[in-house]
Amino acid sequence: MELTKLFVDYGIIGFLIFMSIVSLSIAMERFLVYRNIRSDDFIKRKSLELALTRKIHLIATIGSNAPYIGLLGTVLGIMFTFYNIGEEGYMETGKIMTGLALALKATAIGLLVAIPSVALHNFLLRKAKVILMEWEINNDGR
Repeated sequence: MELTKLFVDYGIIGFLIFMSIVSLSIAMERFLVYRNIRSDDFIKRKSLELALTRKIHLIATIGSNAPYIGLLGTVLGIMFTFYNIGEEGYMETGKIMTGLALALKATAIGLLVAIPSVALHNFLLRKAKVILMEWEINNDGR
């Protein structure tokens, strides 16, 4: 069961941190693209739309799956705590509560990854729609 504890602490939480870094990296790259894009360079609306929405789906995927990955870590942490209770027979409530509190950290980190990812996805999608609308205005809705 020590392996389970290491898996939760380093595997699940490490993966959530990795997902957060990926989400923020893609968002920063998209911000730079949006700032420097010239909609006049695109003849067709669909090619502009493809350029604007590239990689945004990854941010949405991270935002929607991070809570579940955090929940997986919490379930494994609770299983580890219950296993320890079963092994030792009687445990002090302080040890039990500490084990459960530490198990919940995976869900908290999952939410800390998901909430900004969903917000970034929505912001980037809105910015892409604004650029597309400006292109349509400048090209008479072609």
